[in-house]
Amino acid sequence: TRAKVEKVLKRCNYAPSAIAQGMVSKSLHTVAVLTVDIRDSHYARTAYTIEREFGRRGYEVILCNTGGDRAETLRTLQAVAQKQVDGLILVGSIFNTICQGAEMENLLRKMPVVLANGTLALPDAYSVMVDDCRGVEMAVEHLVKTGRRNLYYIKDKSTDSAAAKAKGFLSGMTAAGLDADGHVLETGETLEGIRPDGILCGEDLTAAGVLKALLRAGIRVPEETAVVGYDNSTYARLCEPELTSVDNKPEQVALLCVQLLQSRIEHGEDYSSVTLQPELVQRQSS
Repeated sequence: TRAKVEKVLKRCNYAPSAIAQGMVSKSLHTVAVLTVDIRDSHYARTAYTIEREFGRRGYEVILCNTGGDRAETLRTLQAVAQKQVDGLILVGSIFNTICQGAEMENLLRKMPVVLANGTLALPDAYSVMVDDCRGVEMAVEHLVKTGRRNLYYIKDKSTDSAAAKAKGFLSGMTAAGLDADGHVLETGETLEGIRPDGILCGEDLTAAGVLKALLRAGIRVPEETAVVGYDNSTYARLCEPELTSVDNKPEQVALLCVQLLQSRIEHGEDYSSVTLQPELVQRQSS
């Protein structure tokens, strides 16, 4: 009988209904991933690994770009809640501030949530963090060991992660006994009239722009000015000279997010949040 049924199913190209299966299992085996902009190299690496790993584990993934906009994030959360996804991953510390307020929090309470490098004070929200403060401290320590003293930091975003990186620069400078007053600049501010012997950036893309500007100005890297980026992305390896960069391990963060969320969905237990330590990858720019 089974063989006859399977023969008919094959002839009719039958596909089982995921909705019907979900009614039986109480799970659609579907998760949503919200990020700011998938075109960003760092977000792309994290989201790609999450999607591939969940797919390997038998889950469907709904990937959403919010542009970092609060209204768009709210609309997206409403949509994924209506689809009754089993869980949600938020990629980026910007969601720390976007996902505040009663309306947002009521939506997030409907499902387990894991944040990649972010935190939310909700009962079923978990975090996989990277110690960005320590990452920049390590970069400062590295430059100081190579004899650099006049260091500047270029901050590129207004997120909790960016704030932690800037804090790491200031604490690293203080620990080295160096003056950091006025040494944190926003992207777009000029270094005209300043001759730093070391520049640290919150992203590799920013560091690549700094490197290009220095070389165009005839400043030798790293002989006159060393440059350090953050993310250890493809940009770091494409530069000439190649960029020293802090590796914040996006693939490892992604895998831990998947593992944590799947365990929460399938076993229903509370889990502890995780903090990873970054590593400094030294290359020719320093």
